[in-house]
Amino acid sequence: MPHTYSTDDELDRSTNTWMLAGVVLLAALAAMFPIYRSYEPGARDGARTAQAASLAAEGETVWQFNCSSCHGLAGEGGTAPALNSEQFLQSATDDQASNLIAVGIPGSQMSAYSFDFGGPLTSEQIKSVVALIRSWEPDAPDRPDWRDMIGG
Repeated sequence: MPHTYSTDDELDRSTNTWMLAGVVLLAALAAMFPIYRSYEPGARDGARTAQAASLAAEGETVWQFNCSSCHGLAGEGGTAPALNSEQFLQSATDDQASNLIAVGIPGSQMSAYSFDFGGPLTSEQIKSVVALIRSWEPDAPDRPDWRDMIGG
């Protein structure tokens, strides 16, 4: 004798209602993804800009206490090269600048500034100084003589 199944119309309606709600929710989530993808890059750019400005502001203080006596208040040079120059800023990467600050330049007055090499600065402070130096780039003057030191 074959088994017969009984149907429950109320249960079928409830199941169909929940399945329809699930499909609508899935469609809504699928539609929201392209909206999110168009919004997110702008939000990240804003966050990067804010972070760079914050790092540069912190770097200003570190610069004044550790770098300005040789490189000048605004990086214009002095007894050390001018870092606020179009030529330096276009030729040096952030990693190169960080390494120069961290380990210094052998045979010059530029000593190591990283804690790891006996200096007074943390890696975050070095990063902030690099952010400050990089913030000068849009208005950096044309200084082909950026390596020349005034009085040095």
